[in-house]
Amino acid sequence: MNLVNLIRLAWRALHRNKLRAFLTMLGIIIGVASVITMMSIGEGSKQSIQTSISSMGSNMITIMPSSNTPGVQMAGSNIHSLTLADVKALKKDANYITTISPLASSNGQVIKGALNWSTTIQGASPEYLEIRKLSLKDGIVFSENDVRSSAKVCLLGQTVVDNLFAKGEDPIGKIIRFKKIPLQVIGILVSKGQSNFGQDQDDIIIAPYTTVMKRILATTYIQDIYASATSEAETDKATDEIKTILRETHKIRADQDDDFTIRTMAELIKMLSSTTGMMTTLLTAVAGISLVIGGIGIMNIMYVSVTERTREIGLRMSIGARGVDILMQFLIEAILISITGGVIGVVLGVSSSLIVASVLNWPTVISESSIILSFIVCAFTGVFFGYYPAQKASLLDPIEALRYE
Repeated sequence: MNLVNLIRLAWRALHRNKLRAFLTMLGIIIGVASVITMMSIGEGSKQSIQTSISSMGSNMITIMPSSNTPGVQMAGSNIHSLTLADVKALKKDANYITTISPLASSNGQVIKGALNWSTTIQGASPEYLEIRKLSLKDGIVFSENDVRSSAKVCLLGQTVVDNLFAKGEDPIGKIIRFKKIPLQVIGILVSKGQSNFGQDQDDIIIAPYTTVMKRILATTYIQDIYASATSEAETDKATDEIKTILRETHKIRADQDDDFTIRTMAELIKMLSSTTGMMTTLLTAVAGISLVIGGIGIMNIMYVSVTERTREIGLRMSIGARGVDILMQFLIEAILISITGGVIGVVLGVSSSLIVASVLNWPTVISESSIILSFIVCAFTGVFFGYYPAQKASLLDPIEALRYE
C-alpha cells in the first residue's frame, strides 16, 4: 500500500475520534507552546541586555580601586589607590585608548527654591559623555577651561529636571545647590530611561571632576577611571596595557597583587548572556517535560487504538495487508497526532510570545530555530512513542485477531 493511502487511512481513523485525538495532542500542544515561549523570552532578554550594555559603550573600560593587602576586604569607595596622576600616565603612554575620564561622585540633596531631590553628582571630564554614549538635549557641555578652574557648572539628567523644575520651565542658566554648593545648569542630557537592572539612568548630575573633588568631596583621590578602547576588538590589548602602566605607576612588585580592578563591557555582556542562557535552558527543559508527557499520552492512546481495532487489523491482514503496512498505518497515526499538535503548539507559542511582548512589555525574539526544533521534536516524539504500539499491531496473528471480541 502506498504512503498516500496509509496517510488517508490514518487521518480517517483520527477523524472518527476527534475529541480523543485532540485530548491526546494537548500534551504536545502545551509542550511546544511552552518551549517556544520560553526560548523567545530568553533570547529577547539576552538581546535586550546586550543592546542596553552596548548603548553604554561596547568598548568601554572601567578601572576601580581595590585592596592588594592580603586578608583586607574594603569597599571601593574606601580605597584611595587611583589618582589624577594615573589618568595622566594612561593618557601619555596608552596606545589602545582613545578617550579617558576620571570620575568622582557623591550622593546628596540637590535644591532649587522650595524643591529638593536626592540624587548623585558625578564629576568627570568632557570626554565622559563620549565614553558613556551620553548626549545633550539642550545647552552645552562644560569645557577643559571649566575643569581647570573648577567651575560651578553642571549638566542635569531628565529625572532631576522633572523633580526640580516646573513643567515647561527652562533649566538652562538656572542655579541649583548641591550640598550648599551653587551650580549653574548649562546643559540637559537626553533621556536614557531605566537600565536592565532597574537603575534610573536619568537621575544624575554631571559636573567637572575638579569641582566635585575640591568643592564637594574635598579630596585628591578619584573613585573610578573610565576609558574607551580604540575598538571593541582591541579591548583585551587595552586592558593589558592599562594593567602594565598602572602597576608601574603604583610601583607594584611582581609578587604583589594589583591595587585596582579592570572591568570591560565585553566581560559584563558575556557574564549576563551566560546567566540568561542558563536560565533559558533550564526553563526550556522544564517546558520540554510536557513533550515527554505528551509522548506518553500518544503511546497510551495508540495502545488503546490497537486493542479497539484488533478485528480491523485481522480483516486487513486476511485480505493481503502486510505487517509493514499495519506498522506504517499506526506509526503514521502517531506522527499525525504529534505533528498536528506541534502545529497548533507553534501557533499558540508564537501568539503567547507576542502577547507577553505587548501586554507585559517583556522583550521577546521568536527565532526560526525554536520553531524548527519544535517540529523535529514532535516528529521524533511521534516515531519514538508510536513505534512500539504500531509494532505490536503489525505482529498480531490474523486468525487470532479476527476471533478477538
